[in-house]
Amino acid sequence: MTASVTQTAHQVSSKALAWLHTHHERGALPEGTTADLGDPDSVYKPLGETALAGTLVLREAAAGTAELRIARELLDYCWRQFREGDMLYERLLRYPMMSDPLETYAHFTRVGYRHRPLERLLTHTTGLRTVRGLEQQPNRKLAVANAARIVGIDQGRHAYDWDTLTRATWLGGTPEPWLIDWMTGYSLTHTVFHLTDWGGNPTGLSPELTEYVATWLPVWIDIWAEIEQWDLVAELMIVGCCLDRPYCDAADWELLARVQHADGLLPRDGDPVSDDPDERFQDHQHTAVVAAVAGTLAVSRTLGGGSAPVSGR
Repeated sequence: MTASVTQTAHQVSSKALAWLHTHHERGALPEGTTADLGDPDSVYKPLGETALAGTLVLREAAAGTAELRIARELLDYCWRQFREGDMLYERLLRYPMMSDPLETYAHFTRVGYRHRPLERLLTHTTGLRTVRGLEQQPNRKLAVANAARIVGIDQGRHAYDWDTLTRATWLGGTPEPWLIDWMTGYSLTHTVFHLTDWGGNPTGLSPELTEYVATWLPVWIDIWAEIEQWDLVAELMIVGCCLDRPYCDAADWELLARVQHADGLLPRDGDPVSDDPDERFQDHQHTAVVAAVAGTLAVSRTLGGGSAPVSGR
C-alpha cells in the first residue's frame, strides 16, 4: 500500500510541477507593475503560491533530480518577478499593515533567499500594536505567525501566542464535524498548514486536534471528492501529510491521478476545462500548486520523512 502511495503521489506531483514550469511565464507580473498592486490576487498571490510549492520540494528533498531543478528554477523566476525582494520591501514600506510581504517573503527564506532591509523593516512593523491588533480571520493570523517564525522574528517581544491563536480558529473548538462547509474546509486546512509549517513540524498540532482531524479527515475527503472539488480534496490530502502519523490513502491518490490531465494539469473541479491556454493556466494554477505540494509531502512521509504513515481507512 505504501509503495503504491509513494509511486502515485510522485507521479501526480512531478507532472503538476512540470506543468507549472512549462507555463510559468503566463503568470508573470504585467509590465509596469508597482508595489501598489491594483489586484493582488490576480498574479502576485499566485506567484507566491508557486514559490511555496518550489520551496517545499527543496525542503523535503524527496523528489528526483529533475524535480529539484524545476523547483529551483521556479523559485528563481518568482524571486526575479519580485525584483529579488525589492518589490516586497517597497510594498511593506508603503503599506505597513499589509501582511502579504511577510507571508510571501517567508517562502523564499525557507531555502536561503534573503533581503536584509526587508527583514529589518519586518522586525519593526510586526512589533507595532497597530499591526498586531489588525482584525483578520483566525487562520490568517496563524499564517502571519508562521511566516514570522520562518523568517526568524517570532521571538522575544515579537513572539506570538500560538495557543490563543489556535483556540480562536474553527478547528481549535473541535466543532461538530458534519457542519463543515466549503469555506470552512479551506480555513481548516490552512489552520493545520500554519500550525505545522506545511508538515515540517507535525507536533505543532496538539494531540487533541490531531485525533480530531485524523478521525474526520477521510470523511471530508470523501465528501469533496464526491462533488469533484479537486482543489479542496488535494488540500485535505496535504492535511493528511501534516499529521504526526500521516494519513496517505492509496485510493485517494489513484483518484487524483485519474483526474489529472496527461499534460499535468489538475482541474480545480468537475467543470469543463477551457481549451484556451491562458484560461487553463489562470483557472487551474492553484490546483497544480496544491497537487505538487500534496505529492511532495506524501512521497517524503511515506519514505520516512515523518512518523509511520496510516495508509488505509
